[in-house]
Amino acid sequence: MLNKRIGMIGAGQMALALAAGFVRKGLVPPEYILASDPLENARQRFQEVTGARVTDNNLEVVRTQDIIILAIKPQVISKVFEELQGRISPEKLVISIVAGVTLETLQRALGENARIIRAMPNTPALVGSGITAYAVGKNIQPADVQTVEAILSAVGVTVQVEERLMNAVTAVSGSGPAFVYLFIEALVDAGVRHGLPRELARQLVVHTVRGASEMVIQSGEHPALLRDRVTSPGGTTIAGLAALETNGFRGAVFAAIEAAVQRAEELSRGSR
Repeated sequence: MLNKRIGMIGAGQMALALAAGFVRKGLVPPEYILASDPLENARQRFQEVTGARVTDNNLEVVRTQDIIILAIKPQVISKVFEELQGRISPEKLVISIVAGVTLETLQRALGENARIIRAMPNTPALVGSGITAYAVGKNIQPADVQTVEAILSAVGVTVQVEERLMNAVTAVSGSGPAFVYLFIEALVDAGVRHGLPRELARQLVVHTVRGASEMVIQSGEHPALLRDRVTSPGGTTIAGLAALETNGFRGAVFAAIEAAVQRAEELSRGSR
């Protein structure tokens, strides 16, 4: 168990996913978590799901908690910066999961002595299957890295990266679950089109996607090699793959990541 009090500024979906994971894994008891949000319905849902405490006062979180997680929309970060400026002591560890907001911007807003880590988790953290990439600020010590690893490992896998890669991380793993959900939805609908009952199609698809992911993880082999093993000469799989290529499947994925990276870069420029 982590003997630290965790504060969340923002009680939206990602904050909820993280806090629920912390409680489920026994990282901290619910009463050690305090989340602030201006929206009553967000506070109410956060409290119902996690059992943690909530408030509408960001400064209460900063004053009472040891670790501060910034979990707000990038569009409101400037307003929060104004409120928090000069209020976060160097004893506090700050973890920002705000898309597109750089360590430089965070450091300038929160103070040159602030200890800051920039992270990008994803929503599968809610079920303990997330992945979080993080980059460290200039004042971070080895003990801080151990703390953030302990926190984020409670909701999945963690990887440390150079900050220059964070916009790509945001696009691939932050936005990636939405792209996978769209693929799942399309596969289910295609199965229904060909006569499968919807619930059966859903069951077939979700277990296929999960199983394929586990094959990649456990085998350690390149996805292309695993794909080739499913693809018999002149068979059904190669016919389907040819149709995907003809309809620009790979190009569409590239374009989706490019669009998401560009948007993360726009958010980064807008937060400076």
